[in-house]
Amino acid sequence: MYDILIKNVRIIDGTGAPWYRADLAIRDGKIAEIGSLGSCLSKTEFDGEDLYLSPGFIDIHSHSDTSLPLYPRAESRIFQGVTTEIGGDCGLSAAPVSSDPAKRKLLKDYVGDLPYTWNSMGEFLSYVESCRPSVNFGMSAGHGTIRLSIMGFEDRKATAEELKQMKSLLRQCLEDGAFCLSSGLIYPPGCYADTDELAELAAELVPYGAYYKTHMRNEGDQVVSALQEALQVCRFSGAPLQINHHKVIRKSGWQVHCKTTVAMIEQARRQGLDVTADQYPYCASSTSLDSNVPLWAFEGGTEALIQRLSDPSVRRKIKEETNQSHEGRWGDIFVSYAESSKNQWTVGKSIEEIAQHKGCAPADACFDLIIEERGRVSEINYGMCEEDITYIMKQPFTMIGSDGQAYPMDYPGQPHPRSYGTFPRVLSHYCRDLQLFPLETAVHKMTGLPAARLKLQDRGLIRQGMWADLVIFDIDSLRDAPTYSNPKQVCPGIRQVYVNGVLTADSGVHTNAAAGRILKRK
Repeated sequence: MYDILIKNVRIIDGTGAPWYRADLAIRDGKIAEIGSLGSCLSKTEFDGEDLYLSPGFIDIHSHSDTSLPLYPRAESRIFQGVTTEIGGDCGLSAAPVSSDPAKRKLLKDYVGDLPYTWNSMGEFLSYVESCRPSVNFGMSAGHGTIRLSIMGFEDRKATAEELKQMKSLLRQCLEDGAFCLSSGLIYPPGCYADTDELAELAAELVPYGAYYKTHMRNEGDQVVSALQEALQVCRFSGAPLQINHHKVIRKSGWQVHCKTTVAMIEQARRQGLDVTADQYPYCASSTSLDSNVPLWAFEGGTEALIQRLSDPSVRRKIKEETNQSHEGRWGDIFVSYAESSKNQWTVGKSIEEIAQHKGCAPADACFDLIIEERGRVSEINYGMCEEDITYIMKQPFTMIGSDGQAYPMDYPGQPHPRSYGTFPRVLSHYCRDLQLFPLETAVHKMTGLPAARLKLQDRGLIRQGMWADLVIFDIDSLRDAPTYSNPKQVCPGIRQVYVNGVLTADSGVHTNAAAGRILKRK
């Protein structure tokens, strides 16, 4: 007797091998049997209607550590077939948390408005578990968060003692089950670290079998030198390397720089370096609006930044520096979220449009929003081209990661559609419509490949004895419905989503199941 029997499906097992027809049985949350099971008994039986059955999608790059505790149903994840995600990316993780009240406030102001009733990574994971999430969830240890816990927002080289403390804190995170160390080298305070600091911390990963992942120091005109730094950290430390959301965000480098960076990764792999990358399938990025401010202005944290922007003489200096790098770009930067009701009118408008409405310069419109929202304002920035996206995506070392978050369908503002539609977009647009690669390859990039990077031995493939994280989808009707102007939509074609053998979404309807588990590096 099985709990669930799924009959008449085309199984894509996550390895990249060709699909095959079979039935699949689930018992006690795991895949119990695969084959011709027509005569077997089960408590529940579904006809798969000759649709595709694949492993649940693994989002290896997310920021749901700041949203999943608030929205544990994770509708933006479940409705696109994501059953597992890793949070704490780009160096900004919700744990560990310093016991120093001042540093705790710095983290809350900058990373996310959570209760921060925990200190360690293990305590945070226990907190997420108590929220009963609908997805499986694991964590990266954020380099920026670790640095903040020891040094605050100080723009200087770490002392030997401070580096020793950071290493100790990282090791504790790894003991608590963190899968990797993440860095965000365009964000303070992580951006204040030099290559030596990053390499020394990454070396701590090697005995644990963990890896280093990085939002590189530059993804525009200096993306090649930024990748050189990441590879240098990999060489010096001996840790595997993951390039986060690999892209080129400046027009001057379109269709040129990505050819160089891909060749560099290929060469590094031939030389024996374990280097892979992830990518989201959109031409626009998304981050906080204050990322447009020079990094030196953040020293001391968000409150210090606001004070500098409010000082006319300092603001003039910040404005001059910002305009040097933003000439011709303000029209490509759109507000996607503002916390206050006062500034809701700005959501969906470009900084250029907002400036015209207010009768001021674009930089001033940007700075005023940051001040009024006290940093709680987000942007969408159109900076990439389709040719680069397809070139990077087809590389065998590239897996899919949304860089998004777990949101409800009524989340305020206009968040980036990647939170709601990343995985169906790859399957429907890039695989089916553009025929960039076979369907089995697309699924592998979302399942078996990220599972291998995370060293998950019981997820990411369809094998007897593995946890039954599964997606049934209709490739013909599949569509990435979420758009920039209307992102909060269910993707048609995702028929059923199972998390640990529990039906969690059925034709775009959440079953209220909360079967997700906390995952830890083993």
